[in-house]
Amino acid sequence: MVLGKLDNFIIRGKMSKKIYCIASFEAKDGKEKELFEVLQSLEPKTTREDGCIQYVVTKKMAHPNAIGHSFPIVFNEIWESKEAFELHCNKPYITNFFQNHCINSDGLVKDFNVCVYTDEIN
Repeated sequence: MVLGKLDNFIIRGKMSKKIYCIASFEAKDGKEKELFEVLQSLEPKTTREDGCIQYVVTKKMAHPNAIGHSFPIVFNEIWESKEAFELHCNKPYITNFFQNHCINSDGLVKDFNVCVYTDEIN
């Protein structure tokens, strides 16, 4: 599995509940619009999944107060729990997307990065 399994988040003696995922993508030359549309097509199924709080694909925009570097297309995800996130990651339509567009050489994605976060303090 591309995203792998998350280790337990033991924080303040309890499990953190929410998982925040930032999945960012760089399209191959000339494929940004097509990739954005493919990613948008994942939203309806995902937002109906149990435990999905937020799942929105966004595009980077220029702003004078935001001058950092990142890939131009980003999913902003919030999941109710680690379990809900892991179920999502193992859905066939998600694993197919990563295989077909991120892993296969003829996919739309040049590079990608998927990170998960918690809102708990260690």
